[in-house]
Amino acid sequence: MSTIEDLLNDKHNDKIDYESLLKKFPWINEKNKCCILSPDSDGLLCGLFLSKYRNWKIVGFYDDKVGVINSNHLSKDLIFLDGEIFRNNAKSMGHHMLKLNKNQNVDFSNFDNCIQPNLIRNYDGKHNFRLKYPLATIHMLISIIAYADKINKGYTDIEFTESAIAPLFFTDGVFNVLFSYPENVLNWLSYLRINEEWNPLKNIFENETFSVFSTMKLMNEFFRERDKITLGKERGDRLKISSKDGTPYNIEEVKDYVKINSSAKDRITKFLNMVGDMTNFHFIEDKWLCWDNLKYFKFTKQDFKKHNWTLTNANFEKFLSLNPLSWAMTSGENIEFTLEEPAKFNFL
Repeated sequence: MSTIEDLLNDKHNDKIDYESLLKKFPWINEKNKCCILSPDSDGLLCGLFLSKYRNWKIVGFYDDKVGVINSNHLSKDLIFLDGEIFRNNAKSMGHHMLKLNKNQNVDFSNFDNCIQPNLIRNYDGKHNFRLKYPLATIHMLISIIAYADKINKGYTDIEFTESAIAPLFFTDGVFNVLFSYPENVLNWLSYLRINEEWNPLKNIFENETFSVFSTMKLMNEFFRERDKITLGKERGDRLKISSKDGTPYNIEEVKDYVKINSSAKDRITKFLNMVGDMTNFHFIEDKWLCWDNLKYFKFTKQDFKKHNWTLTNANFEKFLSLNPLSWAMTSGENIEFTLEEPAKFNFL
């Protein structure tokens, strides 16, 4: 088997072109937008970050099985963060592996308005699965906004102290991959230009004054504080809105709308306050319109294994013919995907 170093070959020194990215996706830098988050720590951090630095409002959540969105904000202008939406009119940003084979002639134009690191580098499951993006959406998002600040103002207001290391290493299990796949992580850090002075993440990933032992203690303290928020099997760092079979969870019906139940809301706002203070993003309550007066969308989640499909070009084309709403290649053997049935995001 080839080593990751061999697979990287000519990818060692390429750098992302943030200026071109901002021209193609200007909406990511605009102020006063409304967004839908994945209901885990990565999505929650993205919401905190953009509510502070671009005055965005958080109006709902989507977890691939269920969507809950503020009834007053159903619009094609909504932006999905930490999840790719395969619809031409949908603006979204995520980091899953999406392509099976880049040499396959399939229509990916429904992702033309999607910010996606693996697509930008033309990575696919067949040739590049071990090189897939190893960080979280929040890390790329911070870098994009910091670069926009640099070219527009000549500086960025985004600054991190060492307290931000834990939540930014915790999200999406980044702390697990740092030493498991160092070649790939270092390559992506270089690609995102995190080593450049203008990037506030330089003080997180290149903090030479913070030892491995200090980082371990910081992570341990973070887990203990997270565990104080955890209730039973519901972890403190994520909002569960559906069960494994897709039935609603922590969602209550109220006349002609639904809401997040008070226990789940209280638990997640505690987490938002905790990581908001640690990162200096801070939880601004009136920016979070995602708890009440929500419209409920129920979808169908399936995978290749359920269909007895192997990862072949023919099966991938068959899968695309189902017009999936979203998907992710979760391993070298399976793709999980969502179909818009029985509900549809009819506002897109």
